[in-house]
Amino acid sequence: MEPQASLSSYQIFNKVAETGNISVAARELFISQPAISKAIRRLEASLHTSLFTRGSRGVALTEAGKLLYSYTRDAFRSLGEGEAAVRQSGRLGIGHIRIGASATLCKYLLLPYLRDFVALHPHIRFTILCQSSFQTIELLINKKIDIGLIGKPESLKGLSFYPVGEIEDVFVATKEYLKNLELREGVLPQGGEIFSAANLMLLDETNITRIYINNYFASHRIRTGQVLEVSSMDLLIEFARTGLGIACVIREFIKNDLASGQLAVLPLSAPIPKREVGFSWLKNHDLPAPVQLFLEFACPGKP
Repeated sequence: MEPQASLSSYQIFNKVAETGNISVAARELFISQPAISKAIRRLEASLHTSLFTRGSRGVALTEAGKLLYSYTRDAFRSLGEGEAAVRQSGRLGIGHIRIGASATLCKYLLLPYLRDFVALHPHIRFTILCQSSFQTIELLINKKIDIGLIGKPESLKGLSFYPVGEIEDVFVATKEYLKNLELREGVLPQGGEIFSAANLMLLDETNITRIYINNYFASHRIRTGQVLEVSSMDLLIEFARTGLGIACVIREFIKNDLASGQLAVLPLSAPIPKREVGFSWLKNHDLPAPVQLFLEFACPGKP
């Protein structure tokens, strides 16, 4: 099994990127230098790329490291702002809601709900756990969160589910990549054949989206060639933009890229069926008042 990056790994990466020095980062994070180095190596292994170059005076970001840092910097800044907002609302001492969602669903779907709800109820405190949909379901079952925003699984396992939208998986690439592929192959492969000829970029196999796509490939007897696995949808989209290959992404999250022509959707002889996403919670379980309030806001008319 390939190593999986944790939030703490990204926190360590972000601190090393900020300081440019492993020993300084270790002091500020109150952990050892070997632990810092090990976390960086694990993160680089999970992303299949080098993030730093090492020198006698410290470390410097590679191009891939600069790209990742642009995301972690904003993410931890947002987390800091979120923590400040949560502490402020926590001082009022009224309400706490624990929500789980994948990083992608959190960014594109959950945040608008939170923004509007918090504007109406600034006194309620939130804890957000960014996990895969599978992990979110386990957290719900084990009562470690109150609500999950998930892609609808085949079995709900005693959970209620309220759909809030559909997502469509598509394969995209830059026109330049497809042109170069055509030059290499002599003719641009059509249908499922393109997936065995191209560099195919997918989420890792622990993700519900990857399992859905694997089932699609199997049902249509599509063979794949070289596969590059990444851990997040944002990185998939960014890699596609840079022309590294064909990426399986969610159409709703790349509307601007499609409108501008930066990315093009590959036509498929058998389109991938759309999937439902929605809020989920335990059936026959007494929900705290703040959780009920949020569900009434986000899921009007829920059963």
